[in-house]
Amino acid sequence: MKIIRWLLGRLILVLNFIFAPKKVKRKDDLQQKVDQETKSLQLYQFAACPFCVKVRRAMRRNALNIELVDAQQPEHKKVLAEQGGHVKVPCLRIEENNTVTWMYESSDIVSYLDKRFA
Repeated sequence: MKIIRWLLGRLILVLNFIFAPKKVKRKDDLQQKVDQETKSLQLYQFAACPFCVKVRRAMRRNALNIELVDAQQPEHKKVLAEQGGHVKVPCLRIEENNTVTWMYESSDIVSYLDKRFA
């Protein structure tokens, strides 16, 4: 089972690389504003998780430079469990007005990114 999951994960990564969506084109000043806003966001994710790939594709499509955090590393997994409440990916950490919100579910994250940055 472990081998099948590994193979499927690699297949997902290869297909994602081949069929990567095109980035939206913005004027430089507008892109700098978006980059500034995305500094308060972090995506806790696993590289080969299909739901994480879905969110990363939305990030690419919207030309968002959101920090990716590997939730498989023990220190990041601990932060996700203690502060986010679950060790579940993808999880978007949103820091606004000195408050932190943890958003789970790939569809919710994609919807949030599309509404905020599209």
